[in-house]
Amino acid sequence: MRGVWTPERIRAAEQRLFDTVPEPVVMRRAANGVALHVRRLLGRRHGRVAGRHVTLLVGAGNNGGDALWAGALLRRRGVGVTAVLLAPDRTHTEGLRALRAAGGRVVPAETESGLSPEAAGALRRGDVVVDGVVGLSARGGLRPLAAEAVAHIAGPVVAVDLPSGVDPVTGAVDGVAVSAEITVTFGCLRPCHVLGEGARRSGRVRVVDIGLDPWLEAPDFSVPEAVDVGSLWPVPDREDDKYTQGVLGVAAGSASFPGAAMLTSAGAVRAASGMVRYAGPAADAVRERWPEVVATGSVGDAGRVQAWSVGPGIGTGGSGREVLAAVLEEGRPVVADADAITLLASDITLWDARDPDVPVVLTPHDGEFARLTGSAPRDRVSEAVRAARRYDVVLLLKGNSTVVAAPDGRVLVYPCGQSWPATAGSGDVLTGMIGKLLAAGLDPLWACGCAVLVHARAAEIAATGSDPAPGGATGTGESSSEEVGAPIGASALVEAVPAAIRETRAAALGDPRVPRPPR
Repeated sequence: MRGVWTPERIRAAEQRLFDTVPEPVVMRRAANGVALHVRRLLGRRHGRVAGRHVTLLVGAGNNGGDALWAGALLRRRGVGVTAVLLAPDRTHTEGLRALRAAGGRVVPAETESGLSPEAAGALRRGDVVVDGVVGLSARGGLRPLAAEAVAHIAGPVVAVDLPSGVDPVTGAVDGVAVSAEITVTFGCLRPCHVLGEGARRSGRVRVVDIGLDPWLEAPDFSVPEAVDVGSLWPVPDREDDKYTQGVLGVAAGSASFPGAAMLTSAGAVRAASGMVRYAGPAADAVRERWPEVVATGSVGDAGRVQAWSVGPGIGTGGSGREVLAAVLEEGRPVVADADAITLLASDITLWDARDPDVPVVLTPHDGEFARLTGSAPRDRVSEAVRAARRYDVVLLLKGNSTVVAAPDGRVLVYPCGQSWPATAGSGDVLTGMIGKLLAAGLDPLWACGCAVLVHARAAEIAATGSDPAPGGATGTGESSSEEVGAPIGASALVEAVPAAIRETRAAALGDPRVPRPPR
């Protein structure tokens, strides 16, 4: 599990570090990490480092200073370096002096008419461009000169701390922003590395140790990894039978639209052993496709279960309301999705059927979240936490970066890194998977976190046609497969769930072929 800290708390930790280690020493550690990853990128792309050219796009303050110090280190390795200064009068003095002493070239970015031709040419010609424009204090979009400079970048970018133009807290982008191939950050992950557009624009995130660990308190939220999921995923023990592993009830679909019932049941069947009981008008269709599911016509006839998955395809009319109320009155943990969320948002009296001591998981996408709260989320973490506390639920906010928030303030974020799960019925599969993990007794927050990671990796396996790959499902937000993928349907995704589970279990068991993600 990888921790993520907000900028405010990182700055506080950095200040405590600077009280014990001189700031220039820390800056050189950071610059050495940037230079190292630039050299590696040059080596991969060109087979050599010496003789290549790197352009530094330098803003004011320490972020630009890190870029300048990194440039000085690269010059000593035979790399040509040109620094484009966006704010010459506020450029980091010592970093600039070090670059010039090493033989680096310096050009101002601005002329009376805008970006200088010399600066534009340097940004186009760089074999690698180092983005040192803004850091953790950034707010809002890039200023016009910086935006114009970014538009001239032609080669791959190594971003210092975060891609400029990305909000450090939310990962949102408003206007022009850098898209990095690699982001080198210091001490720990920032929210923008795993949230929203920032997760995509950060590329591969590399965390450089600058001595910050002793000064960091508990993270604001965490990113689950394969080793965490594999250690928690329920598998049969020697003494287990079909009842001891958890029985899930599924209330989904309709006679006219049985697909939601079949996919929700399929997600549950593929996720874990034990038993699945389906209750609803699509019983015949579910029984025909999944003969191991015990299918009946109504919630009242389903028999004893340890948890319920409810909502996909039940409708938002009177019959759907009756199904949801009956499930909530059972007094068992519930994962409510799709139509169930719409019903709960539109009819507050339905909440009266819930036992307040029984866990409930809501799994909205952005539109459903807006129905619950009145607006689509912008700051996905803080708004998910507020909604979780308001409704006293574990709230799973779906998206390419999925946020899982518990009412006690715990948060998991999983950046998918690819969009293969974005297909009709995929959410139904996830609802069944979460429900089965709830029935097996997992903590609701981790039932969601585990299911999200395996669901994303299963989609990737299905889309790329790959075998379970060593190093898959690492939780870094990076694609683990180099193979070209093709669009899939939810049926293909669900078939790949066991393969994804095997990967996580291999990681947890210490399989040497499954490397830990790079830090």
